[in-house]
Amino acid sequence: MRATRLAIALAAAFAASASADEVHQFRRPEVDAAFARGAPLLENEAYKIHASRRSEPGIAEVHELDTDILYVREGSAVLVTGGSVREPHEIAPHEIRGPEIAGGKERAIAPGDVVTVPHGVPHWFKSVSGPLIYYVVKVTDGGRTAGTSAETPEGEPLAVVDLATREGVDLVKGTWRYHDAELVAAKHRAPDAEGQPTGKPVSTFAIEPRAGWADYDDSKWPAIAPDSLAQRRGNGRVSFGWYRIAVEVPDQIGGVATAGRTLVFETTVDDYAEVWVDGEIARGLGQRGGSVVAGWNAPNRLVIARNAKPGQRIQIALFGGNGPLSDPPANFVWVRSARLELRDADFTGPRAVAPQEVNIAVERIDAALDAIVPANPKLYKIAEGFQFTEGPVWVKDGGYLLFSDPNANRIYRYDPAGSGALTVFREHSGYEGSDIAEYGQPGSNGLVLDPRGRLVIAEHGRHRIGRLDAIAPAADETVLADNFEGRRLNSPNDLVYRSDGTLFFSDPPFGLPRFFDDPRKQLPWSGVYSLNGHGIQLATKDLSGPNGVAFSPDEKFLYVTNWDPKKKVVMRYEAQPDGTLRNGRVFFDMTSAPGEEALDGIEVDRQGNLYV
Repeated sequence: MRATRLAIALAAAFAASASADEVHQFRRPEVDAAFARGAPLLENEAYKIHASRRSEPGIAEVHELDTDILYVREGSAVLVTGGSVREPHEIAPHEIRGPEIAGGKERAIAPGDVVTVPHGVPHWFKSVSGPLIYYVVKVTDGGRTAGTSAETPEGEPLAVVDLATREGVDLVKGTWRYHDAELVAAKHRAPDAEGQPTGKPVSTFAIEPRAGWADYDDSKWPAIAPDSLAQRRGNGRVSFGWYRIAVEVPDQIGGVATAGRTLVFETTVDDYAEVWVDGEIARGLGQRGGSVVAGWNAPNRLVIARNAKPGQRIQIALFGGNGPLSDPPANFVWVRSARLELRDADFTGPRAVAPQEVNIAVERIDAALDAIVPANPKLYKIAEGFQFTEGPVWVKDGGYLLFSDPNANRIYRYDPAGSGALTVFREHSGYEGSDIAEYGQPGSNGLVLDPRGRLVIAEHGRHRIGRLDAIAPAADETVLADNFEGRRLNSPNDLVYRSDGTLFFSDPPFGLPRFFDDPRKQLPWSGVYSLNGHGIQLATKDLSGPNGVAFSPDEKFLYVTNWDPKKKVVMRYEAQPDGTLRNGRVFFDMTSAPGEEALDGIEVDRQGNLYV
């Protein structure tokens, strides 16, 4: 499939992040570009400005903490305010969604109108004559301190594990390890006119070791006894240190079953702390606590697992430092407390989250990458809790993202407008047979829009390519292909349209319960097929696991990735007008790359660069 895991995070990566104390000016080309894609213009701890675009009715929303101020620039709509949300459900803390509003007042809005929707008031775009182009200014005024650990469950926990005791550490099969951290000289670049690090070379400092990453090897660090966490470490003054522990979720804590529940990690470090979980230190604008510094000798609390599973391993890396930084004290770094709390599930299943910046590491082997990836790239997480994500497709007319979770057998919809909303677009997206329990990935995989804007779906469990007659959950479906020469397809995976309307798709067996050895498998090969008005034809069966498919900008070449740890290659074929492929050759061989993962999604940008 395409660059699936990145695509969901990148969907919210366009907003400018800046202080509420600064003056900001956005030139008209920048504003117009934001409206063209329906994207945030500015987000900070006090307010948010969104350049919103809507071409169809929305869902009912309630922002319990945010007041929305809408200014209509183009188009018209009927906005319902007040009343009550039908079938309400909380998609994130203080964010309620539902299909529509019962009661309420209908308001016809047109260019030049300004509407204020106070926090707690339901609102719903019932109809749109558009596209509707409008500004949304969101002001947090519902009594929450922005960026605190509001998402961390409070109250009395069901059970507690004290990680400063041998009994507690043994319960989670963990070992504490410690290593001093130090400031080391580093090369950098001065800020350019836009504040990015592309100016003249300068010297600065970095922290070593960089031990927050999940795969960091701490095996040579000395193990420390749990009851020695309070021992003073480091050399005082400007002093930092790393504590690492991998915990395994036990079956029970204090006689309470852990399965399906929420785990919270709480720690207090003298004087400041940052907490990495499984290689991530997510951070949001205005955040205090959680993964980042909570305050001087203040507790850090954050959720480290939702829907916990016994046997699940979680890597915690705790970075401690002396403070105040401007007047380093004579004392040393130490851990006052560290514990796990078991709590009832605060959320189950996937949910949208406030955009959180997450880690990204770029290894620049070729200087040409500088023209593609900026010097200071940002990556944001906007939703979480999925089993597996695949097949993202952006619906430009509606301004939203669709993507598959083949394990959950669903297609989800993410609407970035406003505060962001995640909803289930289609249940049973790939299968609903009586033997569904045997399938690891029964659901849909690849998604694509055809030349007329209709959604086309690669359906694993149904062994077919289907097309919705409209982009709507209950739309009628037309089967485009489910067999080749009378034998049913394996489990269609990825798909791409050529401008002439010819559809190319890959068909490995990875959606079948037993893959290559599954008795349901009727074709002796894994193929790439083309489909047009003349029918379906086998374009190539060169690869054992054809997966991602993408055209070059001029459509002369079709690129295909291979999911095979023994042959990690990207193939390039000459695409013929009749839907056949010729002269396939290895375009790039990644077999020597470390790791068991093979090649999945692929995408090509307008300049012809490939992303694998």
